[in-house]
Amino acid sequence: MGVPAFFRWLSRKYPSIIVHCVEEKSKECNGVRIPVDTSKPNPNEVEFDNLYLDMNGIIHPCTHPEDKPAPKNEDEMMVAIFEYIDRLFNIIRPRRVLYMAIDGVVSIQGQHDDAAQAPRAKMNQQRSRRFRASKEGMELTEEKHRMREEVLQRGGYLPPEEIKERFDSNCITPGTEFMDNLAKCLRYYIADRLTNDPGWRTLSVFLSDASVPGEGEHKIMDFIRRQRAQPNHDPNTHHCLCGADADLIMLGLATHEPNFTIIREEFKPNKPKPCALCGQMGHEIKDCQGVAREKRGEHDEFADTVPVSEQEFIFIRLCVLRECDQPACAGVAAALTVTPPPPQYLQRELTMASLPFPFNFERSVDDWVFMCFFVGNDFLPHLPSLEIREGAIDRLVSIYKDVVHRTGGYLTENGFVNLERVELIMQAVGVAEDNIFKKRKEDEENFKRRMKEKKKRLKTEQAPAFLPGGQFAPQALGGRDRPMAVQNARQTAFDMRMQGSRYQQNKDGAGCSDGVDRLGVKRKAEDSDSEPEPEDNVRLWEEGWKQRYYKTKFDVDETDDDFRKKVVKSYVEGLCWVLRYYYQGCASWKWYFPFHYAPFASDFKDIKDMFMEFEKGTKPFSPLEQLMGVFPAASGNFLPPTWRALMTDPDSSIIDFYPDDFAIDLNGKKYAWQGVALLPFVDERRLRASLEKVYPDLTSEEVRRNSLGSDVVFVSKSHPLCDFIQELYRSESHEGTQIPPELCHGTQGILYLDQEPILPDEPVESPVPMLRDIPSSRAVGIKFKDPQYEEGHVFKAVILPGAKIPSKVLKPGDWEKSSSGPWRPQLGFNPNRHQVHLDQSAFRALGHHVNSHQQGSGQHAHGPPYAGRHGGGQYSSAPPPSSYHQGNYRPPLRDHPPPFQHSRLQGFQRAPPTPQLQQYLRPQHGAQGWERAIQAQGSAYQQNLQRGRGGPGNYQQHPPPRRDDRGPHEGYSSARNYGLPPPARRYNWS
Repeated sequence: MGVPAFFRWLSRKYPSIIVHCVEEKSKECNGVRIPVDTSKPNPNEVEFDNLYLDMNGIIHPCTHPEDKPAPKNEDEMMVAIFEYIDRLFNIIRPRRVLYMAIDGVVSIQGQHDDAAQAPRAKMNQQRSRRFRASKEGMELTEEKHRMREEVLQRGGYLPPEEIKERFDSNCITPGTEFMDNLAKCLRYYIADRLTNDPGWRTLSVFLSDASVPGEGEHKIMDFIRRQRAQPNHDPNTHHCLCGADADLIMLGLATHEPNFTIIREEFKPNKPKPCALCGQMGHEIKDCQGVAREKRGEHDEFADTVPVSEQEFIFIRLCVLRECDQPACAGVAAALTVTPPPPQYLQRELTMASLPFPFNFERSVDDWVFMCFFVGNDFLPHLPSLEIREGAIDRLVSIYKDVVHRTGGYLTENGFVNLERVELIMQAVGVAEDNIFKKRKEDEENFKRRMKEKKKRLKTEQAPAFLPGGQFAPQALGGRDRPMAVQNARQTAFDMRMQGSRYQQNKDGAGCSDGVDRLGVKRKAEDSDSEPEPEDNVRLWEEGWKQRYYKTKFDVDETDDDFRKKVVKSYVEGLCWVLRYYYQGCASWKWYFPFHYAPFASDFKDIKDMFMEFEKGTKPFSPLEQLMGVFPAASGNFLPPTWRALMTDPDSSIIDFYPDDFAIDLNGKKYAWQGVALLPFVDERRLRASLEKVYPDLTSEEVRRNSLGSDVVFVSKSHPLCDFIQELYRSESHEGTQIPPELCHGTQGILYLDQEPILPDEPVESPVPMLRDIPSSRAVGIKFKDPQYEEGHVFKAVILPGAKIPSKVLKPGDWEKSSSGPWRPQLGFNPNRHQVHLDQSAFRALGHHVNSHQQGSGQHAHGPPYAGRHGGGQYSSAPPPSSYHQGNYRPPLRDHPPPFQHSRLQGFQRAPPTPQLQQYLRPQHGAQGWERAIQAQGSAYQQNLQRGRGGPGNYQQHPPPRRDDRGPHEGYSSARNYGLPPPARRYNWS
């Protein structure tokens, strides 16, 4: 889940860290799709060594997407996951390692190392998330049933209710049959790609499925930590991590690898979603009117398709985030308008002068990561006075730079916290808490006032309610020659009737009461001047806020100082635990924060001795035990029958762990998903005592799923490590064997034989019926274990010797004072990219594009599409700069539009673009001669192209003399008085 709003804040403050991905698309020839050759160089002009996939961020959108129809069955889900990985692989094209990590169970046992554990704190988060998902699913079902009855009673039309089982996303949890099947499918997928895709043949592919303990992203971080501590590790390895969680940015910074990039989906807000009741676009379920769906296509062949755009990806360059100088985009912005000072990236922002100790940028980055924990993470709630949207991180950095002179050193070192120094930071925040709460209330009131004024202003600016819209809207004389089509004519007619009735009602001065108008239609909440808000009993902006907070949230008296210290102590332990988790691995799987709310910053007093060390050697949970700890009773079908009964039997000793309903405290927020789910915490001793009685009921298959697994590494037959692995299988060695680092790009670890291996030249059966079997595999797989270190080993949070810092991307702050010439910003990853200049055709296309958008997006949207091309655009009539064009510039004729229109600038290509014929606006009735004229122009172009005469692109540079002996109306119907088409023009390509 990560940190809410963190990425939005980061990308707005440091915009230069974002680079849009360049993706090469597959082609289709004669109905056969030709896949992309991923063995070719990366189109993003950068070569990545290792790609890490946090698979849960892939599984969820593929199994229950929000913006497109969901897969019909589990087989389609698996294919969707395969296609998603293929697309990511096509963009990144790693050359050494591909690591797939799925969230595993919350603990480990026996031979596994403590650093790979996932914590009990994670189980509490999973419990809250799954109970919420179950509650929201039931509420949606109830709302659909209620709305269906209301719409049908009003005479509306709705499609027949489909009887299909709802996909329960809670099955994406370690220990379920779904996750076990997913692991089998991924093994087949890896074997297929290693066999058939040339871009995979140099890779070592690691699969860490749900049977391997640990969170996906932390299994990846543990792999990186342990590899970079080996003597054969390449310090200039270029890592790329795929995941949507914002805390991946902090995890990437914590590695101190100079080349670390994150790829994630580009967030696009307000994406259209179909109505959950009728399936149509354009409205939500609460606004559904039950209007029949209009036919889509001539034969309604597009009835089941939802118009969606393909999700795009972006890179987040952490090496740019670490830089220190002014961003290149600031100079461009300053030339256009008066802008605030450019943001300071981390190295400049964290640099401090006149320190009583040596400045170390890497240590200050670790402190910055630590301070981000106070605004919230997966394991701790954020402090009440610190909100990212209110600039909490900037406030903490400012306080940190003011206080660090008194601390005598940094807050952290290699993942260990100096609490005495942290207390100084917290006390400085505590002094400002009262003002922070008052300012928050003032901002909220100002926002409400502005929104209220905006609604009133929009109402006054709106056209009268009796004026229809869409195809029935009045048109200006001499404007568009065709009306704007509507999406649903019946819906538009219904809206017109309702608007006319309401207009007449308001005209008559009739009032309404109890939110119901004369037509008996209930007014929407957004139509009222004020919206109901949840009652806030804490009132942090008033005196006595601390006492009311503890009384309301914790139900303790205001004089109970011991309880406050208990909450602070647990929070301090959490801060130490989370930082250790980020830098060294899990310190204790048993720890978790036992409260739903955080203390105040002013309560952090005398915290130096509140934490000593974490408890070790405790017994962990098994996969099925974890399911019992995180599932609601509604998801009990994924558990054995006797285990499931413990969730629903009134006489069960743990029935209180599974409430049918629970409260959600908004805690000052607006939406339920932002609130706090008030669920009871699971008592592990009571849970284990109840499960001891039902363990004998497990089948052999359930016993297998309840055991822990191992990572598996796969290589192709052409990989140098393949012969070494095959020799291990021939010798049937049951002891662990170290990987020779020279055979695997410096990767080290221990290999163990797999009981059900994938071997070269052996068939691999497909677990998905719609996919073919592999008759002769070219892949081999074997169990893998990370390099082991002695207990108490500390991984150093430093840049490794020999690492080369990437070249600077941001504009140096002293660039204007130097004589280096104009600053050339870097676009993408390649600092040596040759600049491509605009030619004449590009300037013409740009002038058309800018002017047409200005005309089409504003109030002057009427008239033919070429009406505004010569209307004062930046490039409409002025010649291009002398530095861009070559040869003699020929200004465009003002009487006629250019011969083609593009949405993209063709002139950016090095070779001249292929000219396209202008699709002029033509009459709608008859006009066969116009069609013949267009065809004649097209045939003339083809003849010139075949002759091969002229300049670049085989286009004839000098057109032959034009025949002007035609009659004025030759080729046109004399019965209709249509104007002549624009004369044909040909451009000279320089």
